[in-house]
Amino acid sequence: MLPKEFREYAKLFSCHGFHLYMIGGTSRDFLLGLPVADYDFATDATPTQEKEFLPDADYSFERFGSIKVWKEGVEVDITTLRLEGEYKDFRHPSFIKLIKDPKLDSVRRDFTINAIYIDEEEHVLDFHNGLTDLAEKKIRFIGDPATRIKEDPLRILRAQRFAKRLGFEIEENSAKAIEENLHLLDKLNPAKVEMEKKKE
Repeated sequence: MLPKEFREYAKLFSCHGFHLYMIGGTSRDFLLGLPVADYDFATDATPTQEKEFLPDADYSFERFGSIKVWKEGVEVDITTLRLEGEYKDFRHPSFIKLIKDPKLDSVRRDFTINAIYIDEEEHVLDFHNGLTDLAEKKIRFIGDPATRIKEDPLRILRAQRFAKRLGFEIEENSAKAIEENLHLLDKLNPAKVEMEKKKE
């Protein structure tokens, strides 16, 4: 059964004519039968539209299409589906554009296993063969691995963390790109690197 935190919000969004999806680690861990520790949802509703039925949410990052809500003390991140522009500083896209299509949104995500969308009917949208990689226990970048790492070198640490936590293997092309681009970690804010390492 889908997590109640998702079911309740999905019903609320549906009542207002919008879609809500589990995504990222939420859908990944749900499909693996693991306890869901972080709640990441995606929607075709914009923050402006969400204010009409989620007035108490935290809209500090609404310019990025992201809000936070709480359910019985549990923090939930809800992000509007979006396109991203070219990365300029090894961390942030030059622009974002809010959209309605989860397939277009999926292209910006890091790994195939983190780009599986599940709706309130438990329909699974898998645009990058993430289900296959889950079954084969593989960590694989979406698109060209070197390009994705150069966009955000923090993805190196994320790949290593997921591999360690899940007992997965980083697939060959992704592992090669990581090895060749380890030096890019020096471009990052040390605090960001330390924060990522603490998640292990």
